[in-house]
Amino acid sequence: MSNPTAAMIVIGDEILSGRTRDSNMHFLAGKLTEAGINLVEARVVSDDRAAIIAAVSELKERVDYVFTSGGIGPTHDDITADCIAAAFGVSIDVRDDARALLQAHYDRSGQELNEARLRMARIPDTATLIENPVSTAPGFKIGNVHVMAGVPSVFEAMVASVLPTLTGGKPLLSQTLRIDRGEGDIAGPLTALAQEFADLSIGSYPFQRNGIYGANIVIRGTDGARVESAMIKLQNLFAE
Repeated sequence: MSNPTAAMIVIGDEILSGRTRDSNMHFLAGKLTEAGINLVEARVVSDDRAAIIAAVSELKERVDYVFTSGGIGPTHDDITADCIAAAFGVSIDVRDDARALLQAHYDRSGQELNEARLRMARIPDTATLIENPVSTAPGFKIGNVHVMAGVPSVFEAMVASVLPTLTGGKPLLSQTLRIDRGEGDIAGPLTALAQEFADLSIGSYPFQRNGIYGANIVIRGTDGARVESAMIKLQNLFAE
């Protein structure tokens, strides 16, 4: 049986404008790899209602798990929760359980749970909350879509809350070999190796350092013995 699949939607004009560098996709990819879940697609989408709804509607039908980051805060441009509700055809409103979490948090800090902050308690019908141990405002899960904050520390904490609830597969194993030859010199043998080990992923990542051309060859797969066999053959192909 193949591993479950996942997709990520990174939401926010600040990512597309270059003002903010996204680190959440990199973090999620690593955690999913450890859990045996294959991240097969990642998209960056603007703060546009139609674009968010379209991306969620498409991906939730194609993969086992969808993860979003960004757009669930208190400001006017935080529209992700409303878009997720629309993608699932359900209503959205302030939920008592989410409101209670926020009320307790702001009471402890001596701040007011004002109208803007209360926006973070708006949860689509049928959704379940995702714990946020960093700043309390919850994410949520509806269907196979997990909706989480964009702030990296909060996103990472939410991922830690979500991972134990997912059904994974075999962790993806990898080995790497550095070859100090240009890709044009190694392409032929590498193609033959990839055909022989078609069940594995074999990638070539070129570099140039101090006038030396080379490539890091990365072999990935869920069967450790197969990965090892392919690596041994690769080493033999390019032994000095």
